[in-house]
Amino acid sequence: MQISDDIYDFLKRYGKQESIVWLIERIAKISTSKSTKDLFMTYSLLASKFDANTIDINSNTSDNVALFVDSKASLLAISRIYLLVKILEMDADYFGAKVSSIIEVADTRELETFLKYLILLPNPEFFKNAAVEALRTNIATIFDAITLNNLYPAKYFNDQQWNQMYLKAAFMERDLSLIQAVDERANRDLSRIISDYAHERWAASRNIDPMFWRPATKFIDDALLLDMERLLSSDNEIENRAGGLCCFYSQNDRALKLLSQYPKLEKQVASKEITWNTLKK
Repeated sequence: MQISDDIYDFLKRYGKQESIVWLIERIAKISTSKSTKDLFMTYSLLASKFDANTIDINSNTSDNVALFVDSKASLLAISRIYLLVKILEMDADYFGAKVSSIIEVADTRELETFLKYLILLPNPEFFKNAAVEALRTNIATIFDAITLNNLYPAKYFNDQQWNQMYLKAAFMERDLSLIQAVDERANRDLSRIISDYAHERWAASRNIDPMFWRPATKFIDDALLLDMERLLSSDNEIENRAGGLCCFYSQNDRALKLLSQYPKLEKQVASKEITWNTLKK
């Protein structure tokens, strides 16, 4: 079953029949005519056919479209993604550039939709430039769309792009716990960047989200060990926990020895009473 079939089931379950029939007819016409004008016109008319309000979606659904449940998608957002997925399934080579053109002129809400569900599109890596470009924005909703609760960066960004995203998320004070696959994408360069950024913040007497330290866990060296000492001796309990988690999972003998000086915290981490998922609870 193609992803478009799962999305169609969504639309059929929650949308108006006449709107869905209209969309299917329009897609059939686009498939035959290969008309860019027909595609752009159909895309623009979706807003008059499908509701832009969030819908209450039953969580019992295919993994392919679980994103719609998690993000509380609107029928309009789902219809837009369905149209793009469907035409790309028909002919990705021909329609890929056309979809890119739609994204280039998208308004903020449309761009958010595209970025949130980018991973559902056939050959999603083709649209990587749009995803990377979104990292440059200062519009939080657009940045969040590609950064938070989104597996696309973990699957397709290189280390430089990933590190840029992670650092900017911290700078913009986004919820770092919502970034996917942080442990898998951790790298030595990022651990150095984390330490350097932390020192800049400390020098300016500014706080850092303790979750920020998570990618440094496997790369603790002499400099990061000093950072761990600071976290463990902090008056902030959440910073203590972050330091404890980094040291415990570091597999670094010196870090483990440092953590042993805090036996209560060491026990809580070892028993999984404290995890990254419960860091702030």
